[in-house]
Amino acid sequence: MEKRGRPKGGKNKQRTPQEKYEFVSMVLDEHKPYTLIQKEYGINTGLLHQWVKKYKESGMEGLEVKRSGNPLTKYQRKKELTREEELEYENLKLRIEIKRLKKGYTQKEADQAKGK
Repeated sequence: MEKRGRPKGGKNKQRTPQEKYEFVSMVLDEHKPYTLIQKEYGINTGLLHQWVKKYKESGMEGLEVKRSGNPLTKYQRKKELTREEELEYENLKLRIEIKRLKKGYTQKEADQAKGK
């Protein structure tokens, strides 16, 4: 029986937008079947379908890696911030506060919700 997925303890391969585009162009330009690309390069067909769909919708920009999460952690983890980073951090905190205020959600309420 054929084993599927990545090996136990292995890391997911991060592909650059250019690498993704090469696979997308094989599908769109060269009309290669998804299953053939899967067999030759080990790329999951579902992932290939996602890349093709994103490329059709947004072009190369759709193939970019988009990281999500708390945007403040970038600044909170550093011991020392440059002046520019301090200003960016302060700006980001103010934007978050404005969004909360527009929703009628104050910092005091946020602290109470966290149990502080």
